[in-house]
Amino acid sequence: MKKVKVLDLKGKEIKDAKLDETVFGITPNDKVLYDAIILARASLRQGTHSTKNRSEVRGGGRKPWRQKGTGHARQGSIRAVQWVGGGRYGTPVPRDYSKKQNRKERRLALKSALSHKLADNEVVVLEELVFETPKTKEMVSLLNTLDLASKKVLFVVDKFDENVILSSRNLQNLALIGYDELNVLDLVNSDVVVFTNDALEKVEEGLK
Repeated sequence: MKKVKVLDLKGKEIKDAKLDETVFGITPNDKVLYDAIILARASLRQGTHSTKNRSEVRGGGRKPWRQKGTGHARQGSIRAVQWVGGGRYGTPVPRDYSKKQNRKERRLALKSALSHKLADNEVVVLEELVFETPKTKEMVSLLNTLDLASKKVLFVVDKFDENVILSSRNLQNLALIGYDELNVLDLVNSDVVVFTNDALEKVEEGLK
């Protein structure tokens, strides 16, 4: 049975939390995890990039000069790709970058990422995450207490505290998400993932 220490906001150990080995103790499937990362990154691309080819550029309907006898190379349109102001060739056009992955693979990828985190000692559990005042120094103090000030930290909470949101939004090395928003990309982009105890239980329940 895998266990992790549950800490309070002062960094003191309160109890041990037992982790579900079917979520945090599996043999990671790196291929499925890689596919999930590619899918997540692809979903962030809008695919709205666009340029005009020679048929879409306005003008150029008239042949610029006669075919022979001018000493110039023959030209059919001033909107051909070699002309300034002409169309473009081989440049991006709008497209859909989205990919598909079935539900079982997405769940397996999430479990694989969580198992990697636990194996690398990159999982921290807090009893709760609530601040009395909405001040950035509250979050900075917590990060210093947990010795995470120099790392990229992902906080996963069961419910959002307004003071915590306001205290963390100015810190670039920190992300705050709900347990139902947990995803592979945020996990692999973080150095440490910090769960609240209730969020951890709900994540395990959802991935069983």
